[in-house]
Amino acid sequence: MAEKSLEKNAAKPDYGNPAYYTNRELSWIMFNERILDEAKDKTLPLFERVNFLSITASNQDEFFMVRVASLKDQQEAGYSRPDIAGMTPAEQLTAISGELHRFAEQQYRTYRSLIPKLAEAGVEIVTSHEMLEPEDAAFVDRFFQESIYPVLTPMAVDSSRPFPLIRNKTLNIALLLRGKKEDGDGELEFATVQVPDVVPRLVRIPTEDGHIRLILLEEVIERNLDRLFLNYNVIAAHPYRIERNADLPIDEEEAADLLKEIERQLKRRQWGQVIKLEVDQHMDPRLLDYLKAQTGVSDEDIYPISGPIDLTFLGKIYGMEGFADLRDKPFSPKKVPEIDPDLSIFDNIRKGDIFLHHPYETFDPVVEFVRQASEDPQVLAIKQTLYRVSGNSPIVAALERAAENGKQVTVLVELKARFDEEHNIVWAKRLEKAGCHVLYGLRGLKTHSKITLVVRDEEDGIRRYVHLATGNYNDSTAKHYTDCGIMTCSRPFGEDATAVFNMLSGYSEPEVWNKLAIAPLWLRSRLLALIDREAEIARSGEKGSIIAKMNSLCDREVIEHLYAASAAGVKIQLIVRGICCLKTGIPGVSEHIHVRSLVGRFLEHSRIFIFGNDGSEEIYMASADWMPRNLDKRVEIMFPIEDEHIRKHIHELIDIQLADTLKARVMKMDGSGTYERVDRRGKVLMSAQQHFIEMATAQEPKEDTVQESRVFIPMEKPEDGDV
Repeated sequence: MAEKSLEKNAAKPDYGNPAYYTNRELSWIMFNERILDEAKDKTLPLFERVNFLSITASNQDEFFMVRVASLKDQQEAGYSRPDIAGMTPAEQLTAISGELHRFAEQQYRTYRSLIPKLAEAGVEIVTSHEMLEPEDAAFVDRFFQESIYPVLTPMAVDSSRPFPLIRNKTLNIALLLRGKKEDGDGELEFATVQVPDVVPRLVRIPTEDGHIRLILLEEVIERNLDRLFLNYNVIAAHPYRIERNADLPIDEEEAADLLKEIERQLKRRQWGQVIKLEVDQHMDPRLLDYLKAQTGVSDEDIYPISGPIDLTFLGKIYGMEGFADLRDKPFSPKKVPEIDPDLSIFDNIRKGDIFLHHPYETFDPVVEFVRQASEDPQVLAIKQTLYRVSGNSPIVAALERAAENGKQVTVLVELKARFDEEHNIVWAKRLEKAGCHVLYGLRGLKTHSKITLVVRDEEDGIRRYVHLATGNYNDSTAKHYTDCGIMTCSRPFGEDATAVFNMLSGYSEPEVWNKLAIAPLWLRSRLLALIDREAEIARSGEKGSIIAKMNSLCDREVIEHLYAASAAGVKIQLIVRGICCLKTGIPGVSEHIHVRSLVGRFLEHSRIFIFGNDGSEEIYMASADWMPRNLDKRVEIMFPIEDEHIRKHIHELIDIQLADTLKARVMKMDGSGTYERVDRRGKVLMSAQQHFIEMATAQEPKEDTVQESRVFIPMEKPEDGDV
């Protein structure tokens, strides 16, 4: 397809021109490349670099299982409608395949550069069992016999034993065997062995000098394959791994019981279509041809790997005890200054709205909000939405106690939260058993909003307390994701919160909303109206301005309105961590739009929108990104920030992020949609995240700080939309 010109026309630009957009999948790959850049950054502590490399592998797994799988489904269904950038599913698959193969090469080039540095630091990874010294080899063989052999199940394939189910994301070893009694021309047989995931991937070899020597589990098994196939000679043996389509085909219209339907579909996830085959780059061609035929993958879906398959094991190295000098300094969030510990959480909220900024401020007030409500005799009801929660959630425990204490407890547990479905089913059943009224959301929609309502009987009547946030009720990720929230007992907010839960539980939509903008009802139209208002202000000769921070931006209609606002002269500054389909610097279209992405210690997760409004600035926070799924297919909430102190605080936070020169990547102003590091010449060197850390720890921010501290970021289950 011929690309349309980016040149400025005398006539009104066609903002739907595909050349004005970056393909969503290619934009995501650029985001993962920015994370890989952190693994390459020699100014960072070694374990931090190792951890970032692990994150790129985890991210890529989900990208294949969701995004690549979706494109393959579209292609097989004959769907050929172009995307926002004018690419059909087939064209997208071809384009991203080339990028993903190149990315895999970069990953393993980075891995090979880190291995000797780990060894120098006292953590040696034995990359081949053939490198073992006799004493170490004896230990490894003994470990195999005692701890691995009893777990293994070798699977031979012949006329009576068909090719087995290879589970999604499991590491396996493929073998070619020949019977020992046969001559050299005897028939070859195929077999496969799953590397057990119940045994740690990294086996530690005892040492006397205090250094750590590790060998990968598959290397231990490969060394001892002859013990599994006593009557055969092993002709070839190589590791491989497959990834399957992990999208759940749930028909909510036909499902009589959504919980049971999701439980049934989860069991089928292991049978999804194979969409990726990773193999050892030195795999015997006969083995490769056999696996290709059995899995049904095409050549472009085969990834020859020049190192250990599945680099997520590097996260285990990051988590090893000791080696404090190879990590950044630990960080403890500060207490929320507006909260007096001598008062109840409700007394604190009545003093005025409270702003929460995680992880720089502790998540404890959110937990206390629910805990105190569960025990307070004046509390009549608690209502809350749960999208993702931690493995041992204090929030869920408090909700259970509340129900046991006779409170009216209503909890919406989103069963369709991708890759958390099984986890959420467990929580839903626990809450129901405790006496909570559990909802599973609206048919056809995911409930992604983050809201808690507490109804309390006080001397002057019923008062409603509300918590609204940009992030999940997960005390674990709250330590690693940047999110914001407010606590308020404002009457209009309380009335709207009640309306939200009535809508979720009884399909009751009020005629009028006070403060909240709800998707999919009218959040889209509200956002477009706010953008268009800035454009009208600019056309009238005044200064129009928009500052927006989010995870992803790929909604075509929103981008078209941003382009029109830019063409009118509105100054638009966007902080978009991940996917961004908008392009900057297109003449007459996006010359006044600037985009930056922040990748650092914490995963930037907050959604904040600031509209200049000709001097009467309006500030909003939301659970929603500017994506079609958030605006049209989810229950989301955008809420205004009205307290002047909080508004000032939010502006300061955004200004600091816009001034970041160390961790920010900015989109080039050439219409390409690609990114580069900030040009630091003549600029103050500053990392926004490090600045916030030092503010939280009562230190003076160091403007020349190049190395920032961080902790492990669990990316196995990112927020839907990140991928």
